[in-house]
Amino acid sequence: MSKPISRRTALKYGAASFAPMFLRSPLSALANPANDAIRIGCIGVGRMGTGDMRSILARGLESNINARIVAVCDPDGNRAAAAKADIEKRYADKLPDGPKVDVDVYSDFRKLLARPDIDAVTISTPDFWHAEHGVQAARAGKDIYIQKPMTLTIAEGKALVKAVRENNVILQVGSQQRSDKRFRHACELVRNGRVGDLQRVEVWLPPDHGQAQPTETPMPENFDYNMWMGPTAEKEYNELGVHPQKGYGRPGWLQREIYTRGMITGWGSHMNDIAQWARGYDVDSGLTEIKANAEFPSRGLFNVHTTYRAEGKWADGVPLIQRTDPQAGVTFMGSEGWLFVSRGRIEAGPSAILKETIGDDETRLYVSNDHYRNFLECVRDRKEPICPVEVGHRSNSLCVITNIAMKLERKLKWDPTTETFPGDDEANAMLSIPRRGPWQL
Repeated sequence: MSKPISRRTALKYGAASFAPMFLRSPLSALANPANDAIRIGCIGVGRMGTGDMRSILARGLESNINARIVAVCDPDGNRAAAAKADIEKRYADKLPDGPKVDVDVYSDFRKLLARPDIDAVTISTPDFWHAEHGVQAARAGKDIYIQKPMTLTIAEGKALVKAVRENNVILQVGSQQRSDKRFRHACELVRNGRVGDLQRVEVWLPPDHGQAQPTETPMPENFDYNMWMGPTAEKEYNELGVHPQKGYGRPGWLQREIYTRGMITGWGSHMNDIAQWARGYDVDSGLTEIKANAEFPSRGLFNVHTTYRAEGKWADGVPLIQRTDPQAGVTFMGSEGWLFVSRGRIEAGPSAILKETIGDDETRLYVSNDHYRNFLECVRDRKEPICPVEVGHRSNSLCVITNIAMKLERKLKWDPTTETFPGDDEANAMLSIPRRGPWQL
């Protein structure tokens, strides 16, 4: 079973909004009777979006899931067309005797969301778009699978939490490490005291690197760059700072502060999520102080941090140390031993810690062995997913306040209840950003 939502969280976001959280919204109820296919639209079909799209497609073919992708949306017309062709071919190969699946293409996500026959969406767009896409999808009654980091700012995260709960939709954040048995086992061992009294937690993240010079680049055909920029300030087009027009290599926007915060949210939202999960602070709590320093070398268009180090504390005094390291992972240091977990690896000292079992009367965590399947099952059954909106917000918040500490280069006090820096106007001004045009949440 998933961790119940705390009374404090319910009161903060409105108790009434939590009461019917397992009920499908009226719009979706008409479009998706229990025995019919869940109809899905994919917003963003680039590097990560293609992976999400294919994963959802594969799980949706399972008989107990029964979901079909019926629409894609991307301001890059070439990517949208490629996604349509890819999906239709995969369905033709997998369902040779079934009805032909036609996929509609959009460049404006609002047109996709306006369709009453679509039940759920994937949101696999650049970080700065997540909140707008998520809030509008929730208001349209669509269930949501959203890439991490959940939002760019704290204010955006609060807005998305509110929209999801007010509209009674399912939201799964793409923090897939929660659906990995190693990470779950590590968190259960820490939660149940197998390393003794926790003395500190260390989070290691890889560095960013490279550079991109601001040179003139011709605007590609079939690319609505104004829509791609969305709520951000207008910038001259440069392919190196957006995404490659040939292939799906790592896009340049991932290293530009106007669009993202860099590795602190890119990988940090994964590893800090595990640190929070193991502590039981993943729904409505977080650090109470943070200080950080980072390198911001001159790299042309790229201006997110490269290496960094941060020190913070939770309310009980346990420190969280974050630093740059090529091997991304989390270490838990306790009075009786230590435990390290990363993707594909879990170690402990003494090693006997890993052989410990968790009793029925101890803390057991939500079990999901497939992140995409868990989302689709929850869309079908109206249960909470393993990484709901509050968790995505709190894990990302830890990363965002760390980034703010990097920029201000001084210790900051943080109140996780009010989600503000008490008495610090300069820091509080960084909890939101100006938004362009109609994209005002």
